[in-house]
Amino acid sequence: MSAIFNQVTIIGVGLIGGSFGMAIKKDGLANRVIGVDVVPGNLDLAVELQAIDQGYVEFNDEASQADLVILAAPITTNEAILRIIKSRLQPGTVVTDVGSTKADFVYASEQILGDDCYFVGGHPMAGSETAGVKGADPYLFENAIYVLTPTTHTDDQTLERVKHLTNAVGSRVMVMDPHEHDLLVAAVSHLPHLIASTLVNAVATIEEQHPLALLLAAGGFRDTTRIASGNPVLWKDICFSNKEQLLKMVGVFQESLQTFKNQLQNKQELDFENNLALAKDVRSKIPAKLKGYWPFLDEIIVMIPDKPGTIGQVAIILGEQGVNIDDIEILKVREGEGGSLRLGFASLGAAEQAIRILGDHGLMARAR
Repeated sequence: MSAIFNQVTIIGVGLIGGSFGMAIKKDGLANRVIGVDVVPGNLDLAVELQAIDQGYVEFNDEASQADLVILAAPITTNEAILRIIKSRLQPGTVVTDVGSTKADFVYASEQILGDDCYFVGGHPMAGSETAGVKGADPYLFENAIYVLTPTTHTDDQTLERVKHLTNAVGSRVMVMDPHEHDLLVAAVSHLPHLIASTLVNAVATIEEQHPLALLLAAGGFRDTTRIASGNPVLWKDICFSNKEQLLKMVGVFQESLQTFKNQLQNKQELDFENNLALAKDVRSKIPAKLKGYWPFLDEIIVMIPDKPGTIGQVAIILGEQGVNIDDIEILKVREGEGGSLRLGFASLGAAEQAIRILGDHGLMARAR
């Protein structure tokens, strides 16, 4: 694959930064990858792991020659870093980040960079249980959702270059407004962490009088509370950086929990069961094979005849019209009659477009 950027400088060579460097170098997406990190040992290991070509503990002249800078330091330090390095960036440099909260940082970055450089906010929905560059993996982003958060000030050509890079490392790119991103991650990432921590703390309180409590905390409890094992300092920073949106979702959760409580108190067994059934139904719609926090935006069902090559024909028809299938599943097949396919799309409007295109080719399709 040909290089998309000449030099990429990654500031913060940890799990995400290191994995980005590995993926870029593996596929030749840049001619040179420079790492900047305050811990010399991280840089030495990153070179050894082939995540970077060379590392420095400061943003020096060589690091500043980048045409792409990736901010992968802790979320609370990225803005200060950008203010420090701004005067050393080459005109036209593209800057992106990998932070899990977007709105405030995106708008601050655009103001800091002005018209001299270009900024595109980014958030790869990927991670690993092993922190730091020692956990870096060139395939970390494979099939993971990568959210890009442009604004009205974002340069279209720059957005396409960053989108090209994130696609090239194996991600499934989604583009959305920074504020919408922050609300959604508050709901599906930040709130679950608080809930998991609250569950653990609740059982810890009971354990004071009932020492066997944690011994009974088997698979279900461990699975539900696994994310409570995350780094407390990191998660404190994440939650406070997205405080307003997270508070909204805490309120929504409290209302939902109060509903269950009221149904229990009032002996509303049928309503309680229906509430559980609703959760089960919604939970079943989350794709099992997709890394990240969001399911596909749209899914359709396609009825296909029992003829050789029909499935391939569906893919070809849509591909020729520029519609990308992000997931495909054979639902039902009856020999001699045909069957049905489930197609998943991560782009807004793709499902409706696919239904129309397939209909024009004599294939029946409907929204799921």
